[in-house]
Amino acid sequence: MAAIGTCVEIAHKLITFPQGKTQTFCNVIKLGTFCRTVVWPCLPPLMMYQYIRAKDEDCYMTEVLYYKSGSKDSKAFYDTSRIGISGHWRIQQDMETIRAAANQE
Repeated sequence: MAAIGTCVEIAHKLITFPQGKTQTFCNVIKLGTFCRTVVWPCLPPLMMYQYIRAKDEDCYMTEVLYYKSGSKDSKAFYDTSRIGISGHWRIQQDMETIRAAANQE
């Protein structure tokens, strides 16, 4: 039991260490200011860029699959009348598999 107390005490000292000296406290404030003014404003555009890139890649792959299949029915690959992502061919296939398993006769 004493060992657990010692471990908790060491963990607490490691967490509260940056508040130990005045210079360290000032460095923590500077780092926080840097993060608020430089890092955080850069994150939303980067996240949007990654989302658009992933979405574009997915749409491109669907178009390539449609082209190489030789099919004339584009709704078989991406049905725009369905809500959200449920129009994607892979989601349609998965939903049909679930529907068939759930409604066995």
